[in-house]
Amino acid sequence: MPRSYSSTVNPVIVRIQRLLGKIDRLRLPAASRRDIESILVRQVSREIDRSLPWQAGHGRRSAAVALRIGRAAALTDDELHHLKLASFLHDIGLLMLPSELTAEPSPFEPDSYLAVQSHSRLGAQLLEPFTFLRESAVLVAHHHERWDSSGYPYGIRGTFIPVGARILAIADAFDAIRVPGEGCRESRNRIALRILLVASGTQFDPGLVSLFSRLLNEPGAGGR
Repeated sequence: MPRSYSSTVNPVIVRIQRLLGKIDRLRLPAASRRDIESILVRQVSREIDRSLPWQAGHGRRSAAVALRIGRAAALTDDELHHLKLASFLHDIGLLMLPSELTAEPSPFEPDSYLAVQSHSRLGAQLLEPFTFLRESAVLVAHHHERWDSSGYPYGIRGTFIPVGARILAIADAFDAIRVPGEGCRESRNRIALRILLVASGTQFDPGLVSLFSRLLNEPGAGGR
């Protein structure tokens, strides 16, 4: 029998919506708008960190990896900006789930797993009303799609998945991979990269994984 969950609105969501609304109403010169949006969205991401302490810093680290791949993939400045904002906010939908599902990472019952899978769609729905986040909301919606179409929430495949979402999927997974007992960052990153390579062509865009592999193997590359 499916479990029942509390439907109480997370007050953090209300606070974040107010912050995003203030950013959306800013009237700034185009030359400075990107910088201000990035700074303020980073502050919003700290609200997510406080609510999900077990993954604190994940948005910031994912953004660093995503931008590294995005630059190498020759994304435009606008595309990179939307990718950065999406990376900071890609897990915001988790805050719209019952707290018992997001208190800490743990194995889920089937119905709970289905609920957690909705976080990308919920996050996109939360962000889409804000004009400056509409492009980023698309990336958030699709960052758990898979190259072979077995992902969620919509099951699209290959190049039908927006390129920014394909990049974010790699960055998100690379940072989220846990290697118990491995304290060396470089060793951990090598293991994480091997896992991405195994999933290349099924979960992840093979061309982008290959590009990321080359970036990590460049002399002096430091991973995250």
